[in-house]
Amino acid sequence: MSKSSHESLSTESSHPKSNIHALVLGAMGVVFGDIGTSPLYAIRESFHGAHAFPANETNILGALSMIFWSLMLIISLKYVVLILRADNKGEGGILALETLARKNGMLRSRSATVIMLIGIFGATLLYGDGIITPAISVLSALEGLKVATPVFEPFVPLITIVILGCLFSVQKYGTGKIGAIFGPITMAWFVALGLLGIKQIWSHPAVLAAANPIHAYHFFVENGSHGYIILGTIFLTVTGGEALYADMGHFGKLPIRIGWFTVVLPCLLLNYFGQGALLIVDPSAVENPFYRMVPSYALYPMVALATLATVIASQALITGVYSLTKQAIQLGYCPRMSIIHTSDKEIGQIYIPFVNWALFIGAAWLVIEFQNSSSMAAAYGIAVSATMLVTTFLAIIVARRVWKWPLWLVSCVFVPFMLIDIAFFGSNALKILVGGWIPLVIASCIFLLMSTWIRGRKLLSDGLAEHSLTFEALISEFKQKNYGRVEGTAIFMSGRPDTVPLPLSHNTRHNKVVHERVVFITFATMDIPHVLPARRVSIEDLTYGFFRVIVSLGFMDDPNLQNVIKLISAQGLEINPEESTFFLGREIVLATRKRGMAIWREKVFAFMGKNAQSPVSYFNLPAKQVMEVGIQIEI
Repeated sequence: MSKSSHESLSTESSHPKSNIHALVLGAMGVVFGDIGTSPLYAIRESFHGAHAFPANETNILGALSMIFWSLMLIISLKYVVLILRADNKGEGGILALETLARKNGMLRSRSATVIMLIGIFGATLLYGDGIITPAISVLSALEGLKVATPVFEPFVPLITIVILGCLFSVQKYGTGKIGAIFGPITMAWFVALGLLGIKQIWSHPAVLAAANPIHAYHFFVENGSHGYIILGTIFLTVTGGEALYADMGHFGKLPIRIGWFTVVLPCLLLNYFGQGALLIVDPSAVENPFYRMVPSYALYPMVALATLATVIASQALITGVYSLTKQAIQLGYCPRMSIIHTSDKEIGQIYIPFVNWALFIGAAWLVIEFQNSSSMAAAYGIAVSATMLVTTFLAIIVARRVWKWPLWLVSCVFVPFMLIDIAFFGSNALKILVGGWIPLVIASCIFLLMSTWIRGRKLLSDGLAEHSLTFEALISEFKQKNYGRVEGTAIFMSGRPDTVPLPLSHNTRHNKVVHERVVFITFATMDIPHVLPARRVSIEDLTYGFFRVIVSLGFMDDPNLQNVIKLISAQGLEINPEESTFFLGREIVLATRKRGMAIWREKVFAFMGKNAQSPVSYFNLPAKQVMEVGIQIEI
């Protein structure tokens, strides 16, 4: 499809300038929630724990210098300035970037498949992040209670699980009602971060010298190759970069850029430098430098505010995982699941029960397994660092093939980012044996399931095509045979627009009759987030009362057949749903030793297909008017 065609199909994301302040405030709670809670544990992990460095002035200034330039280069320059340009009709996130990288047929089939699989693996890594982030964020916030009094120490994991349970339990009600307070609370959190930092910097202003990169150089001179380990904890300060990009579609580029440069970045830097100043003056604060900055009279309110901030950050990530799953379903990367819309006004507010409780079980298990955020930090970072590496790789393809940048410019801009990403990934990889394996195993399992589903669907589609008629053959058969016609409309859901659905062939073979009007409907997912309703339906008259309808959907649109029928009727092919019969094919997959997949993967695919959400629910069909025809297909 041409560029102009995509533009005509897509709805543009528009954010009026008059509403920019509200959008910036809203972005505080959704876009920056993840990166905004990193001060709770990032500095501490560098100087406290199994791989801690001595809290001397050289090491502290070196760590702060690396944090400063990581935020400037990775978040400010790479993500906020460059990657936000790579929007797919207003939508961000790694799957949107992946579809952008392979759209318009600019790549050979094999290259496009490789890019798709790399993008999918990058997306699966975010599922691991979706499990770890709520656990480590809420746990680290509540650990402030241990600073106040050791009485709470045994109960912190239990309280964390209770809060996580409440958080995941309310997901079914949607975020619309509580979303309005997300922004103000997170704004208060960032202001508190900045004020705490200013207080400590005032007592030791020399810490501001850490902005000079020479201090990072001195750190590595003093620590040698051992200093490479600290990159794994420094990376904790930038782990919200992917979430920032993924949530772009909700607010647009400008509010995110304004919020980052005017509020979030200054407050984060002030707090990190404040923690560094505290450690230089009082190295004994290394056990929890964040809460040691807080005056005793404000400790409990700060724990409450931090807990709210981490819950909001977790909420944003959970919502992001829902959106990612919906995109994957629409793009054909995973089986259909029950998707519940929690708002009749905002299409993006959804709830996916299976994903929700899988995330909760995973997060609760991590809290039970690790007990404290320091131990859990070993499992955090590697998934996001790998995702960032994939994002840079896909951005290179987009810059070269979509933005038409010359090779020298792509090399000058993105090769340094690629080297930085590799360095961070390598440092995080050192933590694989002490917890880093968890998100990698989660991602690998999900990737295996998704790749099995994609390959299985291809084999199933090919198997169905072998037994299906072409539309030309169908018309020819009707000319030769005098099939009886009955009143009403038959609607057949067809996975392929070029072949006749097998349920029709089975019906005519056994019943010798056909409805007076037969409509074949095929849903085609485009590589854009939304398709305008006026451009969504294409109708072709095949003669003899047969009609072929192609429904074009974006990967964020809903495949609601009731709405599609209204669009079809508006174009002249009037359909009364109450007088129509809906025919569905239920494929019974038989795993064989044919050339295709390993037989165990074929059995996994058959199991996934059997347990996928019913197409009756997924397409919102009237259950009493649906006829399912069972078809056995060997793959």
